[in-house]
Amino acid sequence: MNKQMVWAIAEKDIRGITKNSQVWIGMILLPVLFAVLVPIGFILVIKYMPSLSPEMEQMVNKIISGIGNEEMKQELMSLPSMTHQMIFVVVNYLLGSIFLMIPCLNAMMIALNSFVGEKERGTLETLLFSPVTLKELFVGKILSAFIPAMGISLLSFLLFGTITTILTYPMFDEFIFPNSNWLVMIFWLIPIITIFTILVNILVSARAKGFQEAQQIGGIVVLPIIGLFIGQATGLLIISPVMLFAIGAVLLIANAGILKLITKYNDRNMLFTKQI
Repeated sequence: MNKQMVWAIAEKDIRGITKNSQVWIGMILLPVLFAVLVPIGFILVIKYMPSLSPEMEQMVNKIISGIGNEEMKQELMSLPSMTHQMIFVVVNYLLGSIFLMIPCLNAMMIALNSFVGEKERGTLETLLFSPVTLKELFVGKILSAFIPAMGISLLSFLLFGTITTILTYPMFDEFIFPNSNWLVMIFWLIPIITIFTILVNILVSARAKGFQEAQQIGGIVVLPIIGLFIGQATGLLIISPVMLFAIGAVLLIANAGILKLITKYNDRNMLFTKQI
């Protein structure tokens, strides 16, 4: 595999992101929404709410009782008020699943634009007849989505951490972020789930005829994340470092399977047929 060719494809696509307003505007808006506005909204509403509803208290108690780490459970129970417990749970449990929307949606938009964008601009045919192997083409496309998606995720994590620390430190007199859930999610789960999203959407992108069609099909990837948030909010599912690691391991296996599928079903003739 020609690494220079791979990087040339990746660099070309990364530069092309700035020319597609659908992609770069979304890449800016997602961190602003999920790393700034959502945590500010949740924390301030809970902090200044006169009293928590029975449903909210029940949700907090369910999450606390479901935590496997007894030391963490005792620490949460020793907090001075239900408001403190609620904010801790929201920051370190509920908002984590919402944060996963940033790498997934960004990776989805970039990956979908990879082949569909080439088709709509009429440049895929040139790529197919260029001296580049199909493997080099796909690896370049994967890198062009992975690098910006991961970069934005890490910046969003720093932004999220800064916002939550500013809002919570005066109340707790200590740092409550990040906990072990966040560390496993950032350094293990997010890279794997980003690659998973990219692979699924590149496969969809290579076969779809237009961006809207590809977006509708590729958007299914975010549904499990929504389910994860709902499961935590209802107290039916309590995330832990072990669970996050297990999810990452399953997705890692799935990534290998999708790579084989891409190699098996995507060839120059098929891509050219879809192009015309």
